[in-house]
Amino acid sequence: DPFEGMMPQFAEGIPCIREENLSDPEGRILYDTGRADFEEQMLAFYEDYMAVQENSEAPAGARFRVSRERAEGLYSFGEALQSGQHNSSLAALKGQVTGPFTMLTGIKDAQGRAGYYDDTIREMVVKGIAMKAAWQTRFLSCCNSKPVMMFIDEPALAGLGSSAFISVSNAEIQEMLNEVAGAIHQAGGLAGIHVCANTEWEILLGSEIDILSFDAYSFFDKLAALNDQVHSYLDRGGILAWGGVPTGKPYDIEKESAKSLTMLWEHQIKKLVRPNRDQADLLRQTLITPSCGTGSLRLEHAEKVLQLTKDVSANLRAKYLA
Repeated sequence: DPFEGMMPQFAEGIPCIREENLSDPEGRILYDTGRADFEEQMLAFYEDYMAVQENSEAPAGARFRVSRERAEGLYSFGEALQSGQHNSSLAALKGQVTGPFTMLTGIKDAQGRAGYYDDTIREMVVKGIAMKAAWQTRFLSCCNSKPVMMFIDEPALAGLGSSAFISVSNAEIQEMLNEVAGAIHQAGGLAGIHVCANTEWEILLGSEIDILSFDAYSFFDKLAALNDQVHSYLDRGGILAWGGVPTGKPYDIEKESAKSLTMLWEHQIKKLVRPNRDQADLLRQTLITPSCGTGSLRLEHAEKVLQLTKDVSANLRAKYLA
């Protein structure tokens, strides 16, 4: 469904974003401030934003919800939670939103200029995504009493340092992420972030996020090189979502086992062990996860990834936390 794509899914209600023929292969999503009613629409957006800031139950909050048309899985998940099935085995609930940097570098105007470089667009998109993250956090909280982890999905951050983003400010990125994380916190959730490749990890480690999700299978050494920053993040109570189960290549999924991936974690974790923080301490602040999503995988590969994740976690808990 094109409306469940990464950008359209969270574009509703943001007046600067225009969608053109999304169901068509040539369709596109762009920003447009040239509409005759843009100023009026922008004023209405900020009025709704301020109303929700003062009262999350305000009717204006309807602007920031994610509709069922664009998130069928979210609503089905909520219904399953409300039915009570499997609730006793749940430790937490997870949702996600497209990150502001990914959205702002993905939408462009008619001349191809990314929304990130337009101050008006940037402010509206960041606030819109922050409110949608808060709405989704409250939505899941209403379905179940378990803690809610809301992840900011930022694949575009893998491009930092390239010529395409030479003028991008690290401080601005951190400020955007902190605004979204703050909205999640205000709604009662834990804020996570996922980058599916390498990035400028110090930006994320120094931000206000609670959970850092990274591809440990392919990019662990890049993060481990920032040893001091990682430990400072952990000192603040941060959690590592350790993407140690591969999802990128079918060959890797087929060749790996719970034993081999458990051994890989034990090999990697040695680079983070310190006299005041051993393997067990590190594991207590770790979630074992797939390296990225499984939506594009064949069913049998997706099932194996999830089973491996469960088994590796069980192996490590039995050995270090029993």
